[in-house]
Amino acid sequence: MTRVVLSIGSNLGDRMAQLQSVIAGLGEAVTAVSRVYETDPWGGVEQGPFLNAVVIAEDSARDAYSWLRRAQEFECAARRKREVRWGPRTLDVDLIACYDEHGEITLDERELTLPHPRARVRAFVLVPWLDADPTAELDRPVRDLLAELDPAERAGVRLTSWTLET
Repeated sequence: MTRVVLSIGSNLGDRMAQLQSVIAGLGEAVTAVSRVYETDPWGGVEQGPFLNAVVIAEDSARDAYSWLRRAQEFECAARRKREVRWGPRTLDVDLIACYDEHGEITLDERELTLPHPRARVRAFVLVPWLDADPTAELDRPVRDLLAELDPAERAGVRLTSWTLET
């Protein structure tokens, strides 16, 4: 059994439908979903705001690499184009952390790095993750990591009235 934490985001097209497609695609594997947040774009590229959420899922048949392939399948189905690093996208699905019966999986491979190397400094990941799992840890409590971020970074993550259906 593996458990994965996925950060999902969209700032092109029907943003909510793009996020919902991940929940629908994961089906009964979903164990928790955050509320939906609107967030300022990250990375310095001029673009519109994102909708972001975190999904936690479990599956006895998946390992970290098969979670990565599943995430890429969702992006492909949403016609994601990788033209500009940190640019606008129909759907972004990032593996933030993955756990098996031994605990947190750590990888530093060309194809996959776990935990996600920039998750600790991204409020748009940490805020929804805490919403989905108030006891979340990434080497230490996610709550502590979030408290260390610049207040402006945290203020760029705004709760919306939208919810994802499980």
